[in-house]
Amino acid sequence: MKKILALVLTLCMVFALCSASASAAAKGSVYWLNFKPELDEAAQQLAKMYTEKTGVEVKVVTAASGTYSQTLTSEMDKSSAPTLFIIGNQAGVKDWGEFAMDLTDTPIANELTTDAYNLYDEDGRLVSIGYCYECYGIIVNPDLIEKAGHSMDEIKNFEGLKAVAEDIHARAAELGFDAFSSSDMDGSSSWRFTGHMANLEYVYEERAAGAVWTECPPALTGEFMGNFKNLYDLCINNSLTAPTDLATGGHDAENEFKTGKAAFFVNGSWEYAAVSGDVPNAVMIPYYCGVEGEEKAGLNCGTENCWAINDTVSDADKEATMDFMVWLVSDPEAAGLMVEQLGVLPYKNAPASANGFLKNAEEYTAAGCYVMDWATNYQPNVDDYRAALVSALNQYNADQSDANWELVKTAFVDGWAVQYAAANG
Repeated sequence: MKKILALVLTLCMVFALCSASASAAAKGSVYWLNFKPELDEAAQQLAKMYTEKTGVEVKVVTAASGTYSQTLTSEMDKSSAPTLFIIGNQAGVKDWGEFAMDLTDTPIANELTTDAYNLYDEDGRLVSIGYCYECYGIIVNPDLIEKAGHSMDEIKNFEGLKAVAEDIHARAAELGFDAFSSSDMDGSSSWRFTGHMANLEYVYEERAAGAVWTECPPALTGEFMGNFKNLYDLCINNSLTAPTDLATGGHDAENEFKTGKAAFFVNGSWEYAAVSGDVPNAVMIPYYCGVEGEEKAGLNCGTENCWAINDTVSDADKEATMDFMVWLVSDPEAAGLMVEQLGVLPYKNAPASANGFLKNAEEYTAAGCYVMDWATNYQPNVDDYRAALVSALNQYNADQSDANWELVKTAFVDGWAVQYAAANG
């Protein structure tokens, strides 16, 4: 009798363990491969909050700046691949769309307020959805502008920007601050120029052609390279750091701006949370570069931050990931933290943004200024394209000769055609 009872108890324990295991497996888990280094601290906090609330394991890994593509490739080859990852542009759709779940009519898609930032594959599948709306341009400390004897009203085009920046740089020792923060060419900073500032060439080519790109063009005209040079030269030659010292990086442009060492900082709305505490009245102005009519230019507005769910993971993990995404954009505390870090979430239950730079973008638009869309998202073979630009810019920074600028133009314009061919066969 005792043997029978022991056997029954053993079977009950095994059944209980199996049930618990099945329940845990059914619950699924989340692995978020995060694209934004500046979001890492908040993302880790959100993961902990969600696990404490639901019991669902959430792992967050943040790729180092400029390495997301390589990190994603490496992580997707592992047995425990990311369940939540980023497909931020059409090149990404081509590379990773087949791994992405169709998000059409899913709970997260039903939370959206706009379809403007969604990405579809050639079969019409919704492979990734924007989780924030951003803008970028030149961040300015108006107090330093006034301290130098100038006014923000003077900066309405490149001529005004140049006059103010060059005067501040010439009197930097006297003033105790310089015009621009450092424009490093290492991986943590170069994207501000090879990705973001490069956008002015693309946008003005769009405007010259009278149509916004809907797919990657096979070639560039290079018509506005002189305008890119105008602004780039102004940044590197009127700065805390000499152009010859930019290649290896190591300068903290954000901290230079926050601590009042520089009046101008080339960056985006994601910096608002970081700089507004030290420079509460910081504003963002457009990429003034000498294009005719640029007095009506606005900020660069868009996103490359689009979530995709890995369609190759288990159904339980997909469901857990979907639930986590919905929580991020609808839970008051979670969505509030996301908005604080990212600016605007295009979701109906997310709180309103207090991001001053995004308000600047809205003010330009309300004043009738044109938006500079994120045409840079179409850069073909983006890593190779930008790497060639960094190499050419470093050579130019070391010696600003006409010959070296021609190398920049070659990398910028001819390099586009080369990488387009490589990407499209």
